[in-house]
Amino acid sequence: MSGSGLKAISIATVITLIIGFGLVFFWTPMDADQGFKQKIFYVHVPLSVVALAGFIAGGVEGVRHLRSNNSRHDLNSYVFIHLSVVFGVGALLTGAIWAKASWGHWWVWDEPTLVSFLIVFLLYCTYYPFRYAIEDRNRQARYASVFAITAGAFVPLNFMAVRMADTIIHPRVFATSEGGLPASMLFTFLVCLLGIGLLWLTLVKLEQLGKRTSGQVSRLRRALDADPGRRGSVGGRIAPSGEVR
Repeated sequence: MSGSGLKAISIATVITLIIGFGLVFFWTPMDADQGFKQKIFYVHVPLSVVALAGFIAGGVEGVRHLRSNNSRHDLNSYVFIHLSVVFGVGALLTGAIWAKASWGHWWVWDEPTLVSFLIVFLLYCTYYPFRYAIEDRNRQARYASVFAITAGAFVPLNFMAVRMADTIIHPRVFATSEGGLPASMLFTFLVCLLGIGLLWLTLVKLEQLGKRTSGQVSRLRRALDADPGRRGSVGGRIAPSGEVR
């Protein structure tokens, strides 16, 4: 844990989230239109932003894997996408709660922002069956990297298309032409965004550590099964594994 910086990042995550949520409930003013239910904004939007950024990062790691054929980059791409899908679930759930509280409906199909995020989320949900439908690990990693790159390139294109849409219900709170967020709300949002980002990074490092530890144990077991007489010397020769299992 100390080698991966997991402990330090975990502490930073907890502190940042406590500060962020403290600001949300005790410092930021109530929204003039939505009142207290607007507070979910500080969780919903950071979850969405971090999930989309994680998808793009998974595509970048896919490029690095195809260029180097290093299994570590394939592992990173898998973990980034996996946890971004989890954060995407959180974004959809909090968005549905907010929609029900504000609009009286759990979902609004003519809202481009909601539908576009759902499309991206469902696209990445196909990553798992696509990946594990291929038994050969080398082909599996290469095809998964191609998927990650293609889907990752779709994310910003989809975002730009939504921003160009004429009919949009979501308020564009960061647009300066419309006044934007008050300074206190913007500061609180940035703290919460940092906290959610650190949470994502903490979970990434935790899952990477688990995958590599599992790989080391599997390699050690295979080595011991192959040559039981050398159990005392095998442990020092086991290299960290970057295979996704």
